[in-house]
Amino acid sequence: MLEKNNYTDYEEVTTSSYQPATSLAFGALMRKVYVWMTLALVVTGLTALYVANNMNALSLLTGGSFWILMIAEIGLVIAITSGINRLSFATAGLLFILYSILNGVTMSFIFAIYTQSSIASTFFITAGTFAAMSLVGFITKKDLSGMGKILFMALIGLIIASVVNMFMHSPAIYWISSYAGVIIFTGLTAWDTQKIKQMFLTYGYDVNEQTQKLALLGSLTLYLDFINLFLYLLRIFGSRND
Repeated sequence: MLEKNNYTDYEEVTTSSYQPATSLAFGALMRKVYVWMTLALVVTGLTALYVANNMNALSLLTGGSFWILMIAEIGLVIAITSGINRLSFATAGLLFILYSILNGVTMSFIFAIYTQSSIASTFFITAGTFAAMSLVGFITKKDLSGMGKILFMALIGLIIASVVNMFMHSPAIYWISSYAGVIIFTGLTAWDTQKIKQMFLTYGYDVNEQTQKLALLGSLTLYLDFINLFLYLLRIFGSRND
């Protein structure tokens, strides 16, 4: 689930240019970011639980179907992020929900590997960590862009290591990448939150079609941070089924 997106179509502003967030539109758009993210997480969770308990649905993950679904997920992320200016808000929203469903299908495998109690406890650990780091990113006066660039480079290294370990099956790489993944996505949560805040301080003077699409794009970013943080924490704290 390591897809990430950015806001390269929009001018970045540094923390030195922050202005007090007095606009009602700013608050409304930030709330939309978290509402969309929460909705997507609920859809993913319910889909994963349904597929895990339905043998016919589980057949979607057999053979090459799993990889087809993974490619479809990557395609949807690219379609949303690269085409956000061309898509209508309704279309972008439907694509996001579709991505959440597909992600739920591919994530249903965790119920076959880990106990439900450890999945639940790891989810709450993830939620607490995510909330704390998102708050840090929102309230800090320090510019996190330098840290974010380092983390993004580390993410690329993590992806490469994960692909290589699919063939090597090295326990050492598995555990190093697990802890590295937690650190990377914990930091990216703060960085992405700050980027979203900067974006709305610059463009969020009105709740319209365009700014709602930006909110959707921000929610997709934070959704990916949450999902990946959860999966790496599950590798560390999850108890496997006997």
